[in-house]
Amino acid sequence: MSSVGTAPVIDEEKMHNFLGKVVSDFGATFGSILGYMGTKLGLYQALADSDGLTAAELAAKTSTTERYVREWLLNQSAGEYVHYDPTTGKYSMLPEQKFALTDENSPFYVGGGFFVVKAMLSAQQRISDAFKNGGGMLWGEHDPDLFVGTEKFFRPGYTAHLVDSWIPSLNGIEEKLKTGAKVADVGCGHGASTIILAKAFPNSKFYGFDNHEASIEKARQRAEDAGVSDRVTFTVASADNYPNESFDLICFFDCLHDMGDPHGATKHAFE
Repeated sequence: MSSVGTAPVIDEEKMHNFLGKVVSDFGATFGSILGYMGTKLGLYQALADSDGLTAAELAAKTSTTERYVREWLLNQSAGEYVHYDPTTGKYSMLPEQKFALTDENSPFYVGGGFFVVKAMLSAQQRISDAFKNGGGMLWGEHDPDLFVGTEKFFRPGYTAHLVDSWIPSLNGIEEKLKTGAKVADVGCGHGASTIILAKAFPNSKFYGFDNHEASIEKARQRAEDAGVSDRVTFTVASADNYPNESFDLICFFDCLHDMGDPHGATKHAFE
């Protein structure tokens, strides 16, 4: 039994390893926010579209302030998010960096994750209150960048795998979709998965449901822009009360585990 006031015995090697992990986590958090700024302000895209830029040239190209851009570039090059050429004094992006940070059609695109991290940090006061008082936070109450980031983060995976891999792995579903089926996309968000399916299977009808009205409005506009609004319907509804249309397929893409009542949502799907 240790006595009051007695200092614990510390293994210095373990302590330094632990502190190194904590400091790395600090850096990752700061880096994620700077990644968000790079995406939001178009800094990554401007670098990707060039053969190399100085801080002043990047600032001029993106209508930003050189003093801040210079510090951002120092951080980003140190973290290997962008490439620095000491012979020219210019910054650019390597092919892998471009593919992951600027190409939203790439299956490796990760830019949406920066928006999600930023939104989670914005919610910290509400989350702290929930720790003390219980309760929760509705999806629609989050920082708007959460909805943007979620769509950006998951859409590349849907584009790469939904039609080519996931649907064919379900017995009989692909043929049913080709001939004509009714599909519900529950928790559809901005409608990325719904629209991808609608473009691939023009003989089927698709119904996207989400309880966040602003996301549904965005999804409707996306469907119009994609030319599939004739076979896609987006409706504001919760996962446990959307209308029963005798669906041939009900999908939950990256959302069921985040719902307040996943059991209720699953039960409703089988009703």
